[in-house]
Amino acid sequence: MVDYRELGWDPNTVGELDHRLLKAPHIKLRSASSGPKGDIVYAIDLRINEPNKYFLSSTEMHSFEHFLLDGFLRYLPDNFISIGLMGCQTGFYLILFNEGRAWVITEVFEKILNDILRAEEVPFRSIQQCGNYKNHDLGLVQELARRVLGDRKDWSTIV
Repeated sequence: MVDYRELGWDPNTVGELDHRLLKAPHIKLRSASSGPKGDIVYAIDLRINEPNKYFLSSTEMHSFEHFLLDGFLRYLPDNFISIGLMGCQTGFYLILFNEGRAWVITEVFEKILNDILRAEEVPFRSIQQCGNYKNHDLGLVQELARRVLGDRKDWSTIV
């Protein structure tokens, strides 16, 4: 059994919540699934915008996803499984293996956002690495990173 509090998560916010109540941006544990050998897969919501109010453009989502992929691969190479887009265009699903500590995930997310601000180009944006390589905008993703970093103190406020 996973002890959510020990990992730094509020147990009352784990799982599916009423989207009408969600604040953003926030980082929230969605689930923790234990395997037969004791390994745990963690699903984390990286919510950027409040549901049903503000939506990320396809270009913002695409470029931001590339930075998240690059950053989590670099900073958590032994734990990173995947990053996925929320179909509602309000954030991302992060999947990690054996790393569910809130403060570690928050610290890495903050590093990635700061990396975005210093970047000179979007990672993996070449025609060889991306199926829609023309749909990137460094300026848009840097503006988004600035906004999310500006709300850093509220990342743990879910509802």
